[in-house]
Amino acid sequence: MSTSVIEPGTRLAGRYRLEKRINDSGGSALWKAIDEILARAVAVRTFDPEFPRVGEVVTSARAASRLTDPRLTQVFDADDSGESAYVVSEWVVGETLEQMLGKAPLEPGRAATLLYEAAEAMAAAHAAGLAHLCLTPRDLVWTTGGTVKLLGVATDAVLGDRYADDPAAEDVRGLGRMLYAALTAHWPGDEGSDLPPAPQVGGVPQAPRQVQAGISHAVDAIVCRCLGLGEAEPLTTPADLAKALRGVPRTPLPLFAGLGNSPPPPPRPAPVAPPAHKHAAPPPAGPAPARQRQHAATRPAAQIPEPRARAEHGNTMPPAPTAPADATTGMPRRPANRALLGVAAAALTVIVGLGAWALTDKDSGHEPKGAGVTDPNKTSAPPKPSVSKLAVQNVTGFEKPVGGHHDQAFQRNTDLVVDGKPGTTWETQSYADTEFGNYSRGIGVVLNMGRPVKISGIKVHTPEVGGVLQVKIGNSPSGDLRPVGRQAGTGGELTFSVSPQVSGQYILVWFTKLPSSLKGKIGEIAVYGTAS
Repeated sequence: MSTSVIEPGTRLAGRYRLEKRINDSGGSALWKAIDEILARAVAVRTFDPEFPRVGEVVTSARAASRLTDPRLTQVFDADDSGESAYVVSEWVVGETLEQMLGKAPLEPGRAATLLYEAAEAMAAAHAAGLAHLCLTPRDLVWTTGGTVKLLGVATDAVLGDRYADDPAAEDVRGLGRMLYAALTAHWPGDEGSDLPPAPQVGGVPQAPRQVQAGISHAVDAIVCRCLGLGEAEPLTTPADLAKALRGVPRTPLPLFAGLGNSPPPPPRPAPVAPPAHKHAAPPPAGPAPARQRQHAATRPAAQIPEPRARAEHGNTMPPAPTAPADATTGMPRRPANRALLGVAAAALTVIVGLGAWALTDKDSGHEPKGAGVTDPNKTSAPPKPSVSKLAVQNVTGFEKPVGGHHDQAFQRNTDLVVDGKPGTTWETQSYADTEFGNYSRGIGVVLNMGRPVKISGIKVHTPEVGGVLQVKIGNSPSGDLRPVGRQAGTGGELTFSVSPQVSGQYILVWFTKLPSSLKGKIGEIAVYGTAS
């Protein structure tokens, strides 16, 4: 690779004229360029002389160029044999998911549709052996042509030196975070977005329904399965996520970009390599270096989307034309016949007038049928019962032992969790590690309310920091209990909100992971709701 300066006006391969540098970071630069042979705008990534993974990026780009799903940005060319290595890909114009969410979350049906398309696109990439590994709201674009584009498959993983032991699961988490963001306008990841961080309790993001109203249980459950929130079986592949989203109500997307009205964010830099201990991906194909795991981007061919179109390219939406263009000719449309518009306006006036007369013709002495009449048989709705602290009938210990090993202390002093004194505690025995020494899957207490009640919230006092506490509700102490939340211990009071209310007679509060003291402790549990 040449050490010569690359600047605007430089031609690569005698055809790609670099016009504008979009960003320059992480050892590579992204340019808007013109393919002078085909007379079209393209994205070109060039590399610094010291960039260590040029060969891997080019290999990944060549593999991605064979992908055919139109929702993945196309790679047109990639070469590292000349003076300057480069990757040429599709130049995408549209609005990123992050831009759409600049003012408000998306309507849930539209969010489900957008991520359904993205999940299907990622499923196609994984079927061809390629992964993304660092999905963010900047990677999903709704184009000005009315299509979904997913940016950065395979190449972003190499540029950022990202790896994963399970690439499919990593990309499901990324898609789940994007769906969470689309529903709430908050980002549940550690990095990768300028959106506000998702609200957390004990280091765990709250479920979307706890952050934003109007999200269905079905969509909320899908997000939680992607992110590992709760005890439901996790989704492990993009194809599984697409299948799940296929079963929920979805709203058709508009024909053109503009789901949101926020200004475009600053150009996104190329992914920067994280510390060496970051995730791992599949082992490199061919004579692999010392690595045991193949890089996600160098696996068998498929397709690889371009280096970031809208997000990295910084292209903003073009201004609206002064006159709408005809879809077939491209010429400005002529205004509609003014006479016809006048007739339509007159007809509308007549209709509105007749409607108003029918409803309020008081001068004639007639009133609409039933106006001002009260049904004597109807009574006002009874007031909603107020939420209060509910009495607990009794408390028993609960465990899920492994291999016949039982905790020696979990059935002792269970009544102390409802004695009104946070300083008196129920405790487990001590273990060798936070995973119960592989002797149990979890240990806690079950509260019997004596009858089914409607539960709106549960407060748990934990005297120690760390570990993971989960709450479940149901009508059988050993049956199918519904998870309603999990949080890490804070050394104080945890609040588990249940909205809408859940009916049940039994409440399980248990440790699925122990704090660093290697012993589970609960000081007090209070249940709030209404009697059924």
